Amino acid sequence: MLPWINAGDAFPHASEALDDPNGLLCAGLDLSAALVLKAYERGIYPWYSEDQPVLWWSPDPRMVLYPSNFTLHRSLRKTLKHADYEIRVDTSFEAVMRACADPRPDQDGTWISDAVIDAYCDLHRAGFAHSVETWIDGELAGGLYGIALGRAFFGESMFMRRTDASKIAFTHLVVQLRRWGFELIDCQQQTRHLASMGAAPISREKFLVELDRLVHSPATPPRAGAWQFEAEVLRNVRAGLVQIAE
Repeated sequence: MLPWINAGDAFPHASEALDDPNGLLCAGLDLSAALVLKAYERGIYPWYSEDQPVLWWSPDPRMVLYPSNFTLHRSLRKTLKHADYEIRVDTSFEAVMRACADPRPDQDGTWISDAVIDAYCDLHRAGFAHSVETWIDGELAGGLYGIALGRAFFGESMFMRRTDASKIAFTHLVVQLRRWGFELIDCQQQTRHLASMGAAPISREKFLVELDRLVHSPATPPRAGAWQFEAEVLRNVRAGLVQIAE
């Protein structure tokens, strides 16, 4: 029987998650910012439909990207150097979330409900959740959002309204995270798109060991509050002066 989590309850250990469906750990009704943060620290995340209770997951294997393994394809490098775009960080967090929630041709609905947006916006105001945004011609053209704990970043979702706009944002994020000493980006689910950028699956056991070390190991300097990417990072990415795998 699937455990039910109420406010104040402890999560089951992630290793107790079901094999089928892969990673389903427990359910409940609480989606407070504090509970979401507690879940991420333990390798657990929420994912559910609006007609369901809050479902908490920890799949095995887990898709992760080590920033040093990021693959920058030549076509994207060319776009980064020549496209007319602007990178902004933490200026339109809720707008990024709502864009990620928009219906997509390959998806049946969205899990990013108003309750999810409220919880993650609370985390954004608390300095844990961040958005990276690609702006083109004064409009939000693509981006992503996620949560930072210690030296781990938990990617949640991305969107694009212009070609490669989400990839542009993601590239800047990876380069800046490397510079700040982050060692792992949690991608949660396996997809070919993520694999093409260097992400790979690791066992849940290995993920939890690495996560325990990283979430309790602050970046240098600590990355609390709203983020601002370094001007040198922005210049180097646009100039193609980025030391990442090709």
